[in-house]
Amino acid sequence: MAPELSALIVDDEADIRELVTMTLERMGLKCTGAANVREAMEALEDTTFHFCITDMKMPDGDGIQLIHHCARQYPDMPLAMITAFGNMETGVAALKAGAFDVVAKPIDTNRLRDLATAALRLSRVPGVLPPQCLNILSGGSATMSRLRADLHKIARTQAPVVIRGPAGSGKEDFAQAIHLLGSRHDAPFIFINCASVGVDEIEQEIFGSNSHTGAVTEANGGTLFINAIEHLNHDLQGRILRLIQERRFRRPGYLSDDDSDVRIITGTTADPETLVANGSLRQDLYYRLNVVNLAVPALANRPEDLPTIVQSYLHTYALAWDMPDVSMSSEALALLTSHPFPGNVRELENVLQRAFTMMEGEVIQASDLQLTSMPPTAPDLPPGGTVTDLEGYLERLERQAIEGALQATRWNKTAAAEKLGISFRALRYRCKKLGID
Repeated sequence: MAPELSALIVDDEADIRELVTMTLERMGLKCTGAANVREAMEALEDTTFHFCITDMKMPDGDGIQLIHHCARQYPDMPLAMITAFGNMETGVAALKAGAFDVVAKPIDTNRLRDLATAALRLSRVPGVLPPQCLNILSGGSATMSRLRADLHKIARTQAPVVIRGPAGSGKEDFAQAIHLLGSRHDAPFIFINCASVGVDEIEQEIFGSNSHTGAVTEANGGTLFINAIEHLNHDLQGRILRLIQERRFRRPGYLSDDDSDVRIITGTTADPETLVANGSLRQDLYYRLNVVNLAVPALANRPEDLPTIVQSYLHTYALAWDMPDVSMSSEALALLTSHPFPGNVRELENVLQRAFTMMEGEVIQASDLQLTSMPPTAPDLPPGGTVTDLEGYLERLERQAIEGALQATRWNKTAAAEKLGISFRALRYRCKKLGID
C-alpha cells in the first residue's frame, strides 16, 4: 500500500483553510490546518508533511519567516505561498526565499491542484541527468561544485531563472539540467534561440499562429528555455511577463486567451542589468525573471575541470557510437589545457568529436586535435575603417561563419549547427536567407 501523503495548510482565514483542505483531500492528501506561524511550527515538529501551503500575512508573523524556517529544518518539503492578486513583489520575495511556487487569491482550485501535483512529483524525480548535461557539469573545481549544488536547489522550485554565460558555454544544457532535476522532468523541454530566428517569425515561434503550435503550447506542463531574451522587442517581452505572472497568453490572430502551465528559463550572454540600462530588456520583466540568477563560466575559467570534462565527453561518444573507450595522451591534454577556447564548450565538443572520429589506435594524440589558435578573419572594412552598409557587412560575416562551419563539418548541417551554437532549424533558415545550398 502506498504511504499516505500529508499536507499542512497555514492561513488565519478558516474559509481559505477549508477550501484548500477540500481541494487537496480530493487528491488523496491528509490535511492539517494551522491558523498562525506558531501552530504551523508545532505541527511541523509533530508530523512529517509532504507539502505545505501558507498565507503571507498572519497574526504572529509572515509566510517568509515560515519559508526560511522550513528551508533550514525541512529542505525536502516543497512549500507554496498564497499571495494577494497582483502582488508581484510578495511573490518574488517568496520565491527568492525558497518557496516552491506561489498562488494568488482568490485561489483557483485547478491551479492549486496543478501546483500540489507538481510539488508532490518532486519525490519521484529520478535525479539522473543525460550525458550531455553530465559532461558539461563534470569537474571538481569549487565553481562547478557550487553550480551543481545550485542546480539541485533551483530545480526544486518553479521560479523563473536567468542563465548568464558566454556563447557556447552550454546554457541550454544547464537549463535542461534544471528541467530534468525538477518536478517537470517527464514533460517537454522546449528551446528557442531568439538570436537565430527572424524578427518577423519570432512571435509565431513563441506564441504560435493559425498554422503553427508555438513553443509555449509545445512546452505546456514542462519548461520553455528562451535564449537571447534581449533580442525580443518590448511588446513581446511584455507578453512573456504576462505569461509568467498570469499563466495566460494569446496567439497572434486569436481573440481569446489560452491557459499555460510552463516554467520559463531565459538565457543571455550579456549582463542583464546592463541590458536594462541600455533599454534592451524591460525592467519589469527583468525583475520578474531575476528570481534566480545562474552564472555559467567560460571554459577557459575552469581549466582544472578540463581533464574530467574531456574524459566524460569521450566516454559519451564511445557509448553513443558503440565503440571502445579511448584515452588522451598527456601532450594532447596539455595542448587542450593551453587552448583559449573562444567557442567554449561547443568548440571543445567539435574538437573532440573530430579527434575521436579521425584518430588511429586507442589514444588521441596532439596531432589528432587539429587545433588552431588563429581566429577566423572578418571581411575587410572599407577604406578608413568605416562601415557604410552595416547590413551588408553583417551578412558577409554571417555567410563566412556559416560556410566555414559547413566546410569544417563536410557540409553536415546538423554538425555545423552545433558548431555555430544554433539550432538546425535556425541554420536552415539562415542558409535559405543567404542562398547557401
